[in-house]
Amino acid sequence: MTSPTGFLEKLAAAQRTNASLLCVGLDPQPEKIARYGVSLGEFLRAIVEATADQVCAFKPQFAHFAALSAEDELQAIIDYIHTKHPAIPVILDAKRGDIGSTAEKYAAEAFDRYGADAVTVNPYLGGDTLQPFLQRCDRGVIVLCKTSNPGSGEIQNLELADGSRLFQQVARLASKKWNGNQNVMLVVGATWPEELAQVRAIVGDMPLLIPGIGAQGGDLRKTLKYGLTADGTGLVLSASRSVLYAGNAPHNFAQKARLAAEAIRLAAQDLIA
Repeated sequence: MTSPTGFLEKLAAAQRTNASLLCVGLDPQPEKIARYGVSLGEFLRAIVEATADQVCAFKPQFAHFAALSAEDELQAIIDYIHTKHPAIPVILDAKRGDIGSTAEKYAAEAFDRYGADAVTVNPYLGGDTLQPFLQRCDRGVIVLCKTSNPGSGEIQNLELADGSRLFQQVARLASKKWNGNQNVMLVVGATWPEELAQVRAIVGDMPLLIPGIGAQGGDLRKTLKYGLTADGTGLVLSASRSVLYAGNAPHNFAQKARLAAEAIRLAAQDLIA
């Protein structure tokens, strides 16, 4: 399961080994998978095998499985990754957030039931609701900060009394008060490069999970310019649909997914160089 040295160490090791900042999201869409003539489990395993040497993490999206009553398949693909590719961490994208007693159950679900190396969480109920996740020192806690969706500013950009924005306060809390175990990351969408620069200025070298590369149209060049740390790391670039469904036929879907993943990985490396 999770490396005893902790999620962030495991993530950094995978980035070095595969020379990759790419995280492939596993978001099953039955209508698209059907055209490949395979089962959900076969599809997921094929994608993992095709891309495992191109990524630093895999990120199954919980709701995409739960809506299909496919929790068994979710458990199976996490187990498969841990068994076949134990050096690649698994981020469960669940965006959990609730009062303490319920948060304890969500933490147990992510880390004990599914064996995820990290989980995404919603901080907008306050820091006390994150404690059941944060206290798991060997696991990653990835806090929503400035999300990639167009309407995120309705809440996250609200101005506070000191003139700063709400997402900036989340970044401050995450990098200081909440990060006592050094196991916190933040989610910042590639669709908001200026806000990404602001978050980086607040959190220093804290790693950031960056959704929005690929189908959502995030700018890779600007993301790297504003988000990289001085040593050329600090980012996990998440792509899902643009990789998973790059192919259009049963005989080539895995190969096309690999090529799409490799293209993102190499583009990032070229820009960093």
